[in-house]
Amino acid sequence: QVQVVESGGALVQPGGSLSLSCVVSGGSIDDFDLIAWYRSVRGKQRELVASSSKTGLTLVADSVSGRVTISRNNAKNTAFLKMVSVEAEDTAVYYCYARHMETSKGYWGQGTQVTVSS
Repeated sequence: QVQVVESGGALVQPGGSLSLSCVVSGGSIDDFDLIAWYRSVRGKQRELVASSSKTGLTLVADSVSGRVTISRNNAKNTAFLKMVSVEAEDTAVYYCYARHMETSKGYWGQGTQVTVSS
């Protein structure tokens, strides 16, 4: 059974940085052709932050362009999202999404809270 678990959410000061992790269990992360990070603010639609495919295609939302890096470590079955120069507007619950290469089934984590505040 595939599970996706995010961690790393925290209270961060404006201008600081954050690093989120996404562990995929019940299979190899190498079996997932797409890893994406989304975020959700209460009352607003969940939005894509960044995504990365095994083909090398990386998409980054305009709101975080130049401030985020998405990566994966296959040996650790873990994907990462790093963000610098965080702003209050980055406050949200961040979700990891992994799409299985063979079944095209997508799996969501439970989310991790990031709060940007002084």
